[in-house]
Amino acid sequence: MASKTKAPAKTKSSKVKDNKELSVKELENKLRELKEEGFNLRLQKATGTLENSARIRTVRREAARVQTALSVHRNKA
Repeated sequence: MASKTKAPAKTKSSKVKDNKELSVKELENKLRELKEEGFNLRLQKATGTLENSARIRTVRREAARVQTALSVHRNKA
């Protein structure tokens, strides 16, 4: 039986750097995906099928990081 290895978690600063390198279109797509995921997680919570409740917080914070990066990009132009 093969053991599953987990990829190392990204630190907050590396996530911010990744967001700064993305284009506006890529950031908008990422934000839309995160909002959809957040909606699905809230739906799962309401129906009682949510397995990892901490994921809601993670998705919400990642969406905020993307929104901040979008604001920075838009203010530069």
